[in-house]
Amino acid sequence: MPARKTTKKTAKKSTTKAARPDTGAVPPYGDPIRKAIARGDTREMKNVAASARKWMADVQAALDQLDSALKNK
Repeated sequence: MPARKTTKKTAKKSTTKAARPDTGAVPPYGDPIRKAIARGDTREMKNVAASARKWMADVQAALDQLDSALKNK
């Protein structure tokens, strides 16, 4: 196999975001909840449950704001 030629490369900026996918809020769809249960990892189940509860509270607050805005119109 021929030797590889070395070329001067420009330095790339390294970010941790590029190294891993975005980990924003995940809606508590049944699939992630069922998968966490199937794996049996208690810590993961607690994290998924807490995330789901937070997501549901955020959605409820947004719905309350929407209802209030509709009543004002």
